[in-house]
Amino acid sequence: MMSDKERAVAMLDLVPPYKMGYVLAYLQGLTADEDADDAFCQQLYQDYLNDPHRGDFIPIEEAAKECGVSLDAL
Repeated sequence: MMSDKERAVAMLDLVPPYKMGYVLAYLQGLTADEDADDAFCQQLYQDYLNDPHRGDFIPIEEAAKECGVSLDAL
């Protein structure tokens, strides 16, 4: 009987090359360092809290114009 790891490795031969990126992305997510991820998220939060422009809002019309979106289509 094969282990789960052996079965997974054997199945890689069945994955078409154009789908291998999905497999790699999934494996990277499974093996990601949780502490590093938490530290990254904490740094993003601190950056947000320290952003001098936090809370500065612009009207939806201006945001749409900057993005090249017409509000008439909505």
